[in-house]
Amino acid sequence: MATADELRELMRTEGAAVAENTQGFNEGRYRSVAELSDYEELKSEARAIKEDAIERLPELLDELTETVEENGGTVYLADDAADANDYIREVVADRDADRVVKSKSMTSEEIEVNDTLEADGVDVVETDLGEWVLQVADEAPSHIVAPAIHKSRESIAELFNEVFDPDEPLETAEELTRFAREKLGEKIVDAEVGLTGANFVTAESGTMALVTSEGNARKTVAATDTHVAVAGVEKVIPTVGDLHPFVELIGRSGTGQDITSYVSLLTPPVETPVVDFDDDETPLSEFDTDREFHLVLIDNGRMAMREDDQLRETLYCIRCSACANSCANFQSVGGHAFGGETYSGGIATGWEAGIEGLDVAAEFNDLCTGCSRCVNACPVEIDIPWINTVVRDRINREGDEPADWLVDGLTPDAEPDSPSLQKRFFGNFETVAKLGTATAPVSNWLASTGLSRKAMAWALDIDPRRELPSFERETFVDWARNRDSTVEDPQRRAVVYPDLYTNHVQVSRGKAAVKVLEALGVDVVVPAVASSGRAPLSQGMVATARTHAQRVTETLAPHVDDGRDVIVIEPSDHAMFQREYEKLLDEATFTDLAENSYEVFEYVYGLLENGAAVGQLPSGDDEALAYHSHCQQRTLGLEAHTVAVLEQCGYDVVTSDVECCGMAGSFGYKSDYYELSMDVGDRLREQLEANGVQDRRVVASGTSCLEQIDALLERHPSHPIELLAE
Repeated sequence: MATADELRELMRTEGAAVAENTQGFNEGRYRSVAELSDYEELKSEARAIKEDAIERLPELLDELTETVEENGGTVYLADDAADANDYIREVVADRDADRVVKSKSMTSEEIEVNDTLEADGVDVVETDLGEWVLQVADEAPSHIVAPAIHKSRESIAELFNEVFDPDEPLETAEELTRFAREKLGEKIVDAEVGLTGANFVTAESGTMALVTSEGNARKTVAATDTHVAVAGVEKVIPTVGDLHPFVELIGRSGTGQDITSYVSLLTPPVETPVVDFDDDETPLSEFDTDREFHLVLIDNGRMAMREDDQLRETLYCIRCSACANSCANFQSVGGHAFGGETYSGGIATGWEAGIEGLDVAAEFNDLCTGCSRCVNACPVEIDIPWINTVVRDRINREGDEPADWLVDGLTPDAEPDSPSLQKRFFGNFETVAKLGTATAPVSNWLASTGLSRKAMAWALDIDPRRELPSFERETFVDWARNRDSTVEDPQRRAVVYPDLYTNHVQVSRGKAAVKVLEALGVDVVVPAVASSGRAPLSQGMVATARTHAQRVTETLAPHVDDGRDVIVIEPSDHAMFQREYEKLLDEATFTDLAENSYEVFEYVYGLLENGAAVGQLPSGDDEALAYHSHCQQRTLGLEAHTVAVLEQCGYDVVTSDVECCGMAGSFGYKSDYYELSMDVGDRLREQLEANGVQDRRVVASGTSCLEQIDALLERHPSHPIELLAE
């Protein structure tokens, strides 16, 4: 796991370039997919194809092998990296090749074929510009699609000038690319073997789809007489017709391009003449077309992932990098921290856990905060946060913490093995909150003392720079229990769910929600209910989260059966009810709660749309607001409801567009991640301090967002529901 010092150094040296490029890709994705009227249908179609292909994978591999051999090629199914490399080195040796030219291939990175061939004395040349820059610099890729995304134009110019000492110093992007093209052209004409990857391989015809930005894959194949293609077994799909949704989605999702610069469909061995570059007399049509083709399909853990109910979904990944580009933490530190041996970004946890093992996945798994912004971005609808959660749970179970026997006996969680003490503290925050409230205000004073902060920093690694929450003496539930409803003729009846923070810390927003709902004719009750399980789930404590889910539904079910709606103030808890509970509960129990629960502004919006009088709420009198929506709220498509209600009430609203505020629950409290959290938050701070926004009152829907904004600005933010209760 990267330390705070390592993360700080990456933010200093690579952060600016990574942020500029990933945010540019991400903004391009939003623009490009907005022009697709059938975007969601294409995503579902792509997923269905991958689901079918992985389900029928053994059958498709047999079909593909037969097809390629009929076409004149050879298929080799490699068990692992060493097996694949042994086969490739034999092909290269049989050809008596001195040079192999490569197009970009993450699978070849995975098996480290360059090292194997170079150990045999073969000159291996990367022909993708980004990969070649890294080969010259002797650095590892930091991004699945744009491997040198962490390097600026200036740093590449400095590298080329130092290594190649050109007659005139290189400076501009045009000069750098022209220089690289000339150098690589010289290398390609002398190569005997061309090695490519494959984005997709179709079983029915053996056709490969190669999606590139520079066209170098075509040169790699056409300029050599021996073609080796390396691909994971999961790249096989049934037919050429199945390529359609992927071609539509992969460029838009990865780099924001409507279509990638080069989409090459090859059915090897290709019939392009094998050119003798020393012979400039013979017409191209008279050169021999006899070319060897070897398709090396790599298992390397994939067939075991196929049998794993939780990691299987990883095999649907088309390596577009949308999950990385949309991830706020990745935008700050890039793949050199947020990645393993080969793969980077959100989906990398699944790949590295399945291919390399949990120890590699553990090095960066905690950088996924579960904000879920990658969920909508993924073109094959992979639930990437859930994969990260499951892997975190497995990592926890392999841990060996000091004094496990003592902690196991004292903590209330349901974990069969031992997460770290820090994870257990945050995962059991319901118990901490109950204790804090029962002893407030003494608990708040005690927690704020220097000695306590030092102890928390030492034992729990809680950063002393982060302000701690202050517990209320009277909980939201207790307050509601001691009052009578003000609604005599209710139009609807509802339960306001007392989430952990609303019940113990931000009680005022709970009171405000009750006041607003009653003003609109809703009879409200606030029962004592368990916390949602968001806290343990974020620590990878799945068993404990499941017990919370069961306790919540057992308490709320009678109210739902009695016809009450469930209103949720905290977006991350509403997301539990709408998404994560599907993984934790049986289908009927999940569906019953999901279909009857609403985010508070979603509910108010519905009331107003169905005849409730907005005049029952106070007027905003054109007050200027700056609103930051919670990441989970955006994923669920609920941001617009808050804006619409505020505008109906007479507020002038502008919204932020950052993917995440950076606090992400407990993430921002941890010493290793405090500075990363603040770096992510700085993008939000810039928007809230921009001209025309800097004097606006700030409102935000999420607890973490409110705490982060409070730390970033001098202006104190509030929950928007509190405006409607003033």
